[in-house]
Amino acid sequence: MDNSPALWDLPALRREGSKYDRGHCVVLGGPAAQTGAARMTARAALRIGAGLVSIACDPGSLIVYATALQAVMTKVVKDADAFADLIADRRITALVLGPAAGVTDRTQAMVLAALATERPCVLDADAMTVFQDAPQSLFDAIRGPVLLTPHEGEFARLFSQATARETDALRAARASGAVVLLKGADTVIAAPDGRIVVNRDAPPTLATAGSGDVLAGLAGGLMAQGMAPFEAACAAAFIHAEAARLFGPGLIAEDLSEQVPAVLRSLGAMTG
Repeated sequence: MDNSPALWDLPALRREGSKYDRGHCVVLGGPAAQTGAARMTARAALRIGAGLVSIACDPGSLIVYATALQAVMTKVVKDADAFADLIADRRITALVLGPAAGVTDRTQAMVLAALATERPCVLDADAMTVFQDAPQSLFDAIRGPVLLTPHEGEFARLFSQATARETDALRAARASGAVVLLKGADTVIAAPDGRIVVNRDAPPTLATAGSGDVLAGLAGGLMAQGMAPFEAACAAAFIHAEAARLFGPGLIAEDLSEQVPAVLRSLGAMTG
């Protein structure tokens, strides 16, 4: 089935609501020399409507995040135990881990801490690659709503090479227990229950560094507002492609979030 807005409803704003009613998305930040990915992810989550977005970062990278961010908050976590304490707060409604997090034991421990909460999680990039030697340990830890967002290389590290994209994405979703968004010109979104949607004909301008980080943030921001992973993945993929189409030639990843308001207007996103 082809992706379209008829398949999902965006979260509606309530006139009497506050930012706390719109969810709190926490993004795991990368080290000081690699903060850009998490910053783009966090901005995308905020642009798509999450009421609050925080970046959880180690003490060594705090100064970079604190000076580069405005509406996005910073939370210092020195290790996985501190991260677990932070995300034990039930007001946190979604987590995004992976963009430039590093393929390290620390990242793996953070992912397992996030999954243990059974809170909605988006796992992107390094949050998947860090399990390439033992993918079953990741799958065994998935008990809550989880979205995996691999490109073909990351997909192969966890599931083997994708040759028939729709069939393989569905196989991966059933093996992992997560919704799988397999990125590409035709992005395949597959759920363990057998649903498959394809977001077709994404603009080639999306083949640019950081584009996937923005997509992860869009999905995480929607999940923070209560969308289920499959519907959030479908909506995020559609909005991501439309934002690129709207901007046109010369696109870089930082441009995508700035096009989101116009895409939302075109979809008729309104206050409830």
